[in-house]
Amino acid sequence: MFEPSPILFAFIFVQRFVVFEVLALLALLRLIVGPGIARLPALITCLICAAAVFATFAPAFNLQTAPLYPDIARAMAWGGGVVLPLIASGIFAVSLLIPARRWRWIDPVHGVGVLAFMALWLATRV
Repeated sequence: MFEPSPILFAFIFVQRFVVFEVLALLALLRLIVGPGIARLPALITCLICAAAVFATFAPAFNLQTAPLYPDIARAMAWGGGVVLPLIASGIFAVSLLIPARRWRWIDPVHGVGVLAFMALWLATRV
């Protein structure tokens, strides 16, 4: 009766160990190959993702006393853990508006990832 759903476990795993890493990889690719202004949203996204990955693994390395850790951990918990990934994803999606961006295949991959994350989140609400 009080056993958690496997969908909830999947959501927590994806939220903690997949979303920020994949988003950081896509942003890093855009940062490397993107021209000029297309790099700015990718850089901001990379910084957010790096902070989130740091906060995820900080307890394992006994780094919870780092000055920014409490703020990052609170941001990651905001809205049940769904807000920060959506903020980072929204900032990265701004590069869709830049016509000179390269490797346009990154955008549909990003879109599918966001849809999958939101579908998993919605499945935990049912």
